[in-house]
Amino acid sequence: MEPSATAKRRDALIPLLKDPDGDVRAAAAAAMEKLEGIQSLDEVIEQLKKGGVAAKVRAIYALAEIGGDKVVAPLVYCASRPEEEIRGAAIDALGTISNRSTLQVLVERLKDNNSGIRARAIRALGNFRDPALVPVLLPFLDSGDGLTDVEAILSLSAIDNGSLQERFVELTRSPNAATRVAAATALGVLRLA
Repeated sequence: MEPSATAKRRDALIPLLKDPDGDVRAAAAAAMEKLEGIQSLDEVIEQLKKGGVAAKVRAIYALAEIGGDKVVAPLVYCASRPEEEIRGAAIDALGTISNRSTLQVLVERLKDNNSGIRARAIRALGNFRDPALVPVLLPFLDSGDGLTDVEAILSLSAIDNGSLQERFVELTRSPNAATRVAAATALGVLRLA
């Protein structure tokens, strides 16, 4: 079953595929191609319930594309699944949709045993651009692992108003090259205080 919004879009695009202007035809074809890739929410949820791990991961990223309040509950559920691939994909998706109701779920993932999951949660939280998250993310600058510290630097540089400039300068001297790269990147994008 096709959602009515998608059907309306498709109906508007079909005549444009025969437009006399080549640019219009190309834009319509590209838009139709994107619409073909978007599945209905029901189909994605079914794939999430019955598919294997790879299918579930694809479904999770499809939920992020669909967006809206209806995708929040399944993504929150998946963010606490035992399978790291599913948990990580759900965290990525929650960061993409950046729904304020999911902040606490993402903050909880900062305590995950897997550093890769923690790093994904840090990156997802950076998408919220919420200054209240600075104290939550600040401790990860000291991890020195080249993963969670990198994500913390990048997320904090997107959130902070420039008050962390000296911290980022210190991190340019880290023994870890990935940390130095992130610190340099942060110094280039950090807003001036």
